[in-house]
Amino acid sequence: MHPKNIHNQGYPIADLCRVYPELKPFVIKAKSGNDSIDFTNTEAVKALNAALLFYYYGVTFWRLPEGYLCPPVPGRADYIHGIADLLVESGISSPVKGLDIGIGANAIYPIIGIHHYQWNFVGSDIDGKAVDNASLIAASNPHLSKHLSVRKQRDRERIFDGIIGEKEVFTFTMCNPPFHKSAEDALQGTQRKNKNLARNKGKRAGQGAKTKIANSHLNFAGRSNELWCEGGELAFIQRMIKESAVFKSQVTWFTCLVSKSEHLKPIENSINYYGATQYKCIDMEQGSKRSRFVAWSFM
Repeated sequence: MHPKNIHNQGYPIADLCRVYPELKPFVIKAKSGNDSIDFTNTEAVKALNAALLFYYYGVTFWRLPEGYLCPPVPGRADYIHGIADLLVESGISSPVKGLDIGIGANAIYPIIGIHHYQWNFVGSDIDGKAVDNASLIAASNPHLSKHLSVRKQRDRERIFDGIIGEKEVFTFTMCNPPFHKSAEDALQGTQRKNKNLARNKGKRAGQGAKTKIANSHLNFAGRSNELWCEGGELAFIQRMIKESAVFKSQVTWFTCLVSKSEHLKPIENSINYYGATQYKCIDMEQGSKRSRFVAWSFM
């Protein structure tokens, strides 16, 4: 993980349970003998996130509506720290204003960015319930409400248009785009993940565990707009790049996560085609998982 990631040393389960007792019922013994949780249990993952946000980020109220994406906090922190490095390299200091495209109901990225860097954020989403929940999280935590506002994107075909005001300026934008191409593709991905979870846990707990996991929901959940869009990740990012050219004088750095490395070349080609003057690809690692985000600027 990033050197500044406060989650580098794993989860301090005992401390988390002390400050957030609602986590206690979900604590189990891992194969290593250490305390952990069952990551196939959606409620356990939600409780862990709430505990982490309380313990590290001072978030006293955090909840998710049923079925909405519950992202792992440590990996999200790496993206924030990577953007911070990008701004430092560019000679940009405070005040900083970021736009989180697809803030979701969880508001994780602004929470981390506000805590570590005191950045200001606008979050946008096409889902009204997600907008309402993210707004409630901000309003219920005074240290967030001063720095975060949430807006509804009313046109599913637009990303920045309808969100960025005519004279509004942002230091950066960020996005974790939908990964899958269709609902069927998302369902197949869920089934593959559940099979892997069943196989891994079944080795330790027997056939009963396999059946339980195979019948479970995806542990981090997610609504359709969070998981898939027409054309998948590449089409979404290329649409974002095209639209970014319209707002090139209002945003210093556009950034976006890229899950598939094979998408990097066509993304770079699109960025060059629309006349960006700077392009960067920043790699991130969390254990054995590798990811990255791209950044481009017209300035």
